[in-house]
Amino acid sequence: MLFDYISAALVTLFVTLDPPALAPIFISLTQGMNAEERKRVSIRAALIAFCILAFFGLGGEVLLRLLGVGIPAFRISGGLLLFWIAFEMVFERRNERKQHTANVAITEDHIRNVAAFPLAIPLMAGPGAITAVILLAGRANGDPVYLSSLLILIALGVLSCFVVFQAAERVSRMLGVTGNIVLSRLLGVILAGLAVQFIINGVEALFKGSAL
Repeated sequence: MLFDYISAALVTLFVTLDPPALAPIFISLTQGMNAEERKRVSIRAALIAFCILAFFGLGGEVLLRLLGVGIPAFRISGGLLLFWIAFEMVFERRNERKQHTANVAITEDHIRNVAAFPLAIPLMAGPGAITAVILLAGRANGDPVYLSSLLILIALGVLSCFVVFQAAERVSRMLGVTGNIVLSRLLGVILAGLAVQFIINGVEALFKGSAL
């Protein structure tokens, strides 16, 4: 029984986290950073994402119920935030905010901000992953062994994202400046599609809930 739970949880978490899909987005978001700065971003993002998912795994359902906030609201708000990031990636609005400089200054605040948003949330610990963790925690029925297994699996999932981020740095060097610019525009369009899908899923879930 425990093996079935672990195998189902492992597949669910890796599908919702989708580490390979995060690699190109990580490259775009950390453009202009050196290897050490990218490593700090990936470590910080992984830690934040783990804490968020662990929190929702242990008490997220209760908190959401107390606040009267549903998962559809997470999907819609996360989609709107992602769409804004995608807009900036496509039209290079970040550079406009940085006084049209060719190279964006990489500050400590910038590293922390990118790690927290949008990497940790909503890209890693997004509505899909949060929903999956809450559902998996519900299946554990409060069993300490099952909940401990879930926390370990969350850690493994986040660790896989960290490993992918480290490999992404090598890919960025291979692409060069022009390649990174082209990739950033392309991924901005893809991210916009993902954001709209988040919003659609949230609206659909909202209407289904209202119909019940």
